[in-house]
Amino acid sequence: MIICKSEVELDLMREAGRIVAETHRLLARAIRPNITTKELDQIAEEYIRSQGAIPSFKGYNGFPGSICASVNEELVHGIPGPRKLVEGDIISVDIGAQYKGYHGDSAWTYPVGEISETAKRLLAVTEQSLYRGIAEAKPDARLYTLSHAIQTCIEDAGFSVVIEYVGHGIGTDLHEEPQIPNYGVPDKGPRLKPGMVLAIEPMVVVGERFVQTLKDDWTVVTADKTLCAHFEHTVAITAAGYEILTLPRS
Repeated sequence: MIICKSEVELDLMREAGRIVAETHRLLARAIRPNITTKELDQIAEEYIRSQGAIPSFKGYNGFPGSICASVNEELVHGIPGPRKLVEGDIISVDIGAQYKGYHGDSAWTYPVGEISETAKRLLAVTEQSLYRGIAEAKPDARLYTLSHAIQTCIEDAGFSVVIEYVGHGIGTDLHEEPQIPNYGVPDKGPRLKPGMVLAIEPMVVVGERFVQTLKDDWTVVTADKTLCAHFEHTVAITAAGYEILTLPRS
């Protein structure tokens, strides 16, 4: 069942989204060669808790970190640890915050210093695909029209869409219905309604789309070890269209 949120609930989700966005802003400033992914995790957890929120991911199904920190060929669910970032890396940082029972969720892929032209193009296309999908998030639209817009943007650029991992509804649970694939047939799927809140998150690979999970049972990597990227926003459907809840406030 897809849950539509009331205006009171949306206000709480806006605050959760603000906290997530501000955490991203802090980490974007901190990301540099020689910083460890554990240090980034500590910065994130300290800020989230300082805002009266709880890191959504810490302890979720046993996950040990407050953020997911996935480097280069790591797609999602990278565990923060002693790894030091180096010049030329890209790092996908997924952040969730629970505020008064409601979650916000956003991921972004950042360059570490100067990166390759391929990596720059990957980040640009993945971010563009996110906003192409969001542009289709409006009342009465079919969900897979959004998915199709993401897929088309990615494949037109010559990159691959990961199909095993998808976006999701979000609210009092971190993962709610509906599932939001990054591929699909337009004009199919559930009809969007005001009050629905969606975590839209394209995941893109330079090479082939296939992925595998490492022995830590969390970190997902590309099977061919090519670069990948992950961008995500939490988006509410409104009467007028959509509202991105995980944008930083000026």
